[in-house]
Amino acid sequence: MSGLVNALVIVAVAALVIVRQFAARRLDADRRWWVLPAILAVVALREPGIIDAHHRTESVVLLAAELLIGLGTGAGWAWTTRIWAEPDGTVWTKSTKASAAVWIGGIALRVALFALGAALGVHQDSGAVMVALAGTLLVRSGLLAWRTRALTSASAPVTAYRGGKPRPAWKERV
Repeated sequence: MSGLVNALVIVAVAALVIVRQFAARRLDADRRWWVLPAILAVVALREPGIIDAHHRTESVVLLAAELLIGLGTGAGWAWTTRIWAEPDGTVWTKSTKASAAVWIGGIALRVALFALGAALGVHQDSGAVMVALAGTLLVRSGLLAWRTRALTSASAPVTAYRGGKPRPAWKERV
């Protein structure tokens, strides 16, 4: 794909994911949460320009930093997302203001990294951003799936009764 198409894909996926996450959504931990990140990674890694041929070392270091920022953003986003279980057992999720701060921080770090690469004269392909976005979504989705399983297994009714009603074993603090 061309750089423009990659940029449009990145912006579209990021906008769709971010907008959807700030509304309460039902979460299913058993669905294939890894499919979209895998598709983004495959599309990004099949492009030959992800590493600058003239500045290999600098390009690899920038790519590694981009991935670390993406993984950190995904983890921060997952841990700042509110998760709760309804009495019927459905699990819901909604990003918080702290999640928005994580995204803003991640974007600011990526812009600074791009500026550093430009100052070093390294050609930076949009594939690096796409791989980092895939990492962000993979880590976030994986952590949310893990938190959901922990929440649903812990909030199952226990045998201890108080007032004739089963009490939940654990409720996540927000």
